[in-house]
Amino acid sequence: MRITDVAALAGVSPGTASKALNDTGQLRRETRERVRRAAEQLGFTPDGRARALSSGRSYTVGLVTTDSSGRFSIPIMLGAEDALSAGEMALLLCDTRDDPLREQHYLRTLLARRVDGIIVTGRRTEPRPPIAVPIPVVYAFNGSTDPADAAVLVDDRGGAASAVTHLGDIGRTAIAHVTGPERHRSAVERARAAAETAGPAFRGPPMYGEWSERWGRQAVDLLLRAHPDLDAVSCGSDQIARGVCDRLRELGRSIPDDVAVTGFDNWDVMALACRPPLTTVDLELEELGRSAARMLLDAVDGRPHRGAVELPTRLVVRGSTLAD
Repeated sequence: MRITDVAALAGVSPGTASKALNDTGQLRRETRERVRRAAEQLGFTPDGRARALSSGRSYTVGLVTTDSSGRFSIPIMLGAEDALSAGEMALLLCDTRDDPLREQHYLRTLLARRVDGIIVTGRRTEPRPPIAVPIPVVYAFNGSTDPADAAVLVDDRGGAASAVTHLGDIGRTAIAHVTGPERHRSAVERARAAAETAGPAFRGPPMYGEWSERWGRQAVDLLLRAHPDLDAVSCGSDQIARGVCDRLRELGRSIPDDVAVTGFDNWDVMALACRPPLTTVDLELEELGRSAARMLLDAVDGRPHRGAVELPTRLVVRGSTLAD
């Protein structure tokens, strides 16, 4: 099938049919819908190369990430694809493995492919140096050190506060916080919010360590020695929380009757395998990816955003804080 066949069935000129299918030109909504129905009826597939030539765009976007495991970048990618597919755009994933030279190679490759824009993400929330390219860029999960750059971030403080508020709502009065390395921005932000929200119920100081189950187990021994009255632990990650739960059970403490536990990330591998299943903060990474892609599409259309936007998290309540 050719564009002329679509035009004939819709009763318009080939030029009008092309504008309707490419979403260009000043056409009435009824005309666009009639052309699209005709194309669908005939099984017509537009020529992507011709579309790119006529519009000056490639209808592709690059996603550059340092997150080799995919723990954060894959959900962000899925969300971005949701938003991009509405405009029939493709996404190219580039894993830099945290190597600056590899990143520069991928940036050159993406520019050579004439991508319309780039989404930059990673496994850490610390702001990174800006990427200097002559096309739109949006940062997702980790922002840019230039406050004017467009970015979509997770509200770490709000997420930690929601977990501790939940612990208070279920009657916990001696709450500790165990998290990752103090050099990590996310660990510090979550710890500060937990301490502020708990108020007099906080058994501090926050305990910084590793993002690991081993550290969670070690932290329990230290906490119970210092705070025998402990009845709740909020954790900066699901891995830490699973280690906390394992050690509490080994010591004969019932979860959540004796000690309630919350995590952070809603990583299914950890949260659902925990015993009992873990109450945790969902980062809503797919929505973050969708928002970043929509922001990028606006920039490609000449409506760039400036500055960072924080998206809310969602508390998922499970058995580690509420008994059946």
